[in-house]
Amino acid sequence: MSQFSISGRVICGQRAAIPSEPSKRQGDLSHTRHPRVIETLRQSRNHPQQQRKEGDLIIGKDKGSAIGTLVERQTRVVRLLHLPRRDSDSLHDAVTARMSDLPPALMRSITWDQGTEMARHTNIAESLGAKIYFCDSHSPWQRGSNENMNGLLRDYFPKATELGIHSAEHLYAVEKELNNRPRLVLHDHTPAELFDALLASGDQSVLRR
Repeated sequence: MSQFSISGRVICGQRAAIPSEPSKRQGDLSHTRHPRVIETLRQSRNHPQQQRKEGDLIIGKDKGSAIGTLVERQTRVVRLLHLPRRDSDSLHDAVTARMSDLPPALMRSITWDQGTEMARHTNIAESLGAKIYFCDSHSPWQRGSNENMNGLLRDYFPKATELGIHSAEHLYAVEKELNNRPRLVLHDHTPAELFDALLASGDQSVLRR
């Protein structure tokens, strides 16, 4: 949700997100052991930004509902995840369904917050062939593209509102509108335009700069 490596990204001069080992019990990531940060930095530098994705949830009223968000690090393409429930099974099904159409070369890693909704991260990693990374606690800058997108999404899904009322079709309409909005950070190109160019080129370095 949080590079599309939908996340496993590194921002120059900042600490990288940290890969995890399987948690000891469902819904609890507190037993995850992290490798040294410098090892993560070294590993992540081997993957172009467009191989890394970032993911997270935006939370609804009384923390009872949520929408999953996945952002491709380089093109800023977003995919929204319709979640019938706020739990690890729903997130697993949604992530694997929405990301299964991507070429393997563009699915290297996903960076996520340390939420318990990612309790099935090992299953997601196996299904997609992608490494899963977790940010440090209270470090949203480690998935900055996703955090920025979540701010834009609040124009459509205000805080303290029930998010379960929005259908998958409505989420797709919002996703399409955002992906076709020119972005200053992309030199007035749209995320959809750059992502389509990346897929058509067959050259994973086409967007590196």
